[in-house]
Amino acid sequence: MNMQNHLSNTFAALADPTRRAILARLALGETSVSELAEPFEMSMPAVSKHLKVLERAGLIARGREAQWRPCRLTARPLKEAAGWIEEYRRFWMPYMDALERHLDRMKLADSGKKKTSTNARAPKRKSRTSKSRKGANR
Repeated sequence: MNMQNHLSNTFAALADPTRRAILARLALGETSVSELAEPFEMSMPAVSKHLKVLERAGLIARGREAQWRPCRLTARPLKEAAGWIEEYRRFWMPYMDALERHLDRMKLADSGKKKTSTNARAPKRKSRTSKSRKGANR
């Protein structure tokens, strides 16, 4: 199978949130199919279908040890996908850098407005207090 098919299978497998959750659990260590199925409200055959998709993509490996059928994460396809994405970083990083600069400018402008508005309100509060004192003296 060529690299493009591997990537297509990897991204197709990662497109489903249930399969991503299964991978997240397997990142903690190998576990049984029944333990993987516990948090999901679906039948064992449905979980098995998800595992088959992950296995075909090379993202997991399943074994057999007597009655125990452990699953474990296989990192190579994830590394290949990350490498492919990394090649395109140069296209989006200038936009991310520009966004970061824009957000920094907005924070500075916002903090300047807060200081200005705080300073502008302070005299009004004092004048209200002094008016109420004048009324009390009359």
